[in-house]
Amino acid sequence: MPDLKLQRLFPSLTRRQLFAGAAALGTVSMLPVAAWADGTRLNVRAYLEPDDYDPLDASGFLEELLYGCIYRKLIQYVPGDEWAWQNDLAESIEQTSPTTIAFTLKQGQMWSDGYGEITAEDVKFSMDRHMVEENNSRIKPDLGTFTHVEVTGSHSGIIHMERPFAPIWTIALPYLAGTVICKQATEEAGGKITTAVPPTVSGPYRVREHRLGERWVLDRNPEFSGEPADFERVDLIVIVDEAAAEIAKEAGDVDFTAIGPASVQRLGDNPPAGTQLKVHPALFYHWVGLNVQNPKFEDIRVRQAIMHAIDVPSIMQAAFFDVAEPATGIIAPGLIGHRPETLIPPQADFARARELLDEAGIDRLDINIDVLNNVTHTTVAQVMQAMMAQAGIDLNISVHEGGSFWSLGVAADGDRWQDLELTLKRFSMTPDPYYATAWFVSEQIGDWNWEQFSSEEFDQLHDEALSETDPARRDEMYRRMQDLMEESGGYRFLTHGVTANLFADSIVPATRPDGLPLVQHFRRA
Repeated sequence: MPDLKLQRLFPSLTRRQLFAGAAALGTVSMLPVAAWADGTRLNVRAYLEPDDYDPLDASGFLEELLYGCIYRKLIQYVPGDEWAWQNDLAESIEQTSPTTIAFTLKQGQMWSDGYGEITAEDVKFSMDRHMVEENNSRIKPDLGTFTHVEVTGSHSGIIHMERPFAPIWTIALPYLAGTVICKQATEEAGGKITTAVPPTVSGPYRVREHRLGERWVLDRNPEFSGEPADFERVDLIVIVDEAAAEIAKEAGDVDFTAIGPASVQRLGDNPPAGTQLKVHPALFYHWVGLNVQNPKFEDIRVRQAIMHAIDVPSIMQAAFFDVAEPATGIIAPGLIGHRPETLIPPQADFARARELLDEAGIDRLDINIDVLNNVTHTTVAQVMQAMMAQAGIDLNISVHEGGSFWSLGVAADGDRWQDLELTLKRFSMTPDPYYATAWFVSEQIGDWNWEQFSSEEFDQLHDEALSETDPARRDEMYRRMQDLMEESGGYRFLTHGVTANLFADSIVPATRPDGLPLVQHFRRA
């Protein structure tokens, strides 16, 4: 039985977690190791499924993982340990004024399947469509004050902004919103890409198929205009559970995977034969969010009691094995806006929590938390459950698979979002604080703002900070925004974690400074 094998290797896992891990592992074990023993095939673990075919619907790094392989941008992140960007489609690109950026495309960069050369019209179409209200772009915030692209020639154009937008170089252009898709092919498809196999691609790989819930299968794109990819085939294999991902790597079923914090010290001291481990400081942010609009939490003293009853050091020890530090907010150390400390100390104060509940006239408080089905987050919830009971709070845990979890707070997916109580989430991040705060403005309620946090001051600061050119003033603004989040009683910040990558020494992986993979740049050793 697969659960018995996992139990011997990971005795601390619950039976439910074991079944989840075994199921995830099963999806990567259907092909024999010999199938890619010649080194022409690369298998990379995806911690969730990239399931949005069109950039309009993109939800985060998982789509970037896919889009980076099959599409191109004007500029892209440079792999390595320092944040920087390099030209991709752009032959030249420069800021010509505080609100304009001029670019010229390289000649002879081609779409596949007979769609011809990539032109400035494709760039305009790709970026402008995010600004069309009817398109309901989920990543429109990435573009900030962008208004439109002006085409000045077949291979040249000017990017226009309403006001200066500093993150355009760190977020908008090298990340999801900068993805260039083919105008002709998309219009022929009805204005949106709705199939896993797109009509045309431009990157080093093309999509062969999407096996829903299991993997994306990519082939080398013979019509790629750049240096040919090293691998004939790349599989992006969906393994949610970190323990299952580690077992898959040790079995040779994946070549590259992030592993959970529980394994960092053990594998760092003694990595499996033919394997290397590299640990990066992460930009992710994990937090416990509370729906401040839920009638159960109308009294701010109740919200404050819950936050005082969450012991972050215990969570760091049990779920992150002391390889990660407590967070002071949603902005990581080293970035503008990082706070030196939280308003509520990371240590729980059960006496204060109990006092607040008494003041609110509550004997025992019964609340629910929704979490994603992975070992780290379920462990966090279990630690919270045990600790919060000391303050008279009974925490009920609901565990969800990826698809169902990420629809909980989305108004378009039903009425559940209004009834949420607590959720435990992790968001990906880019090297600019704007990307952290963009998802908590009032207009994001019903989409990414599951706490339904609404602050006029926060919204105003977020809007002003995106055009602020004084780093000191910008730093002050983002610190204040995190203060407002914490003062609402809707947020208990946990950690930024670490990104620990386990990979075969037969490959040379390429990652961002925070350890997230740039698969299009992977090479054979």
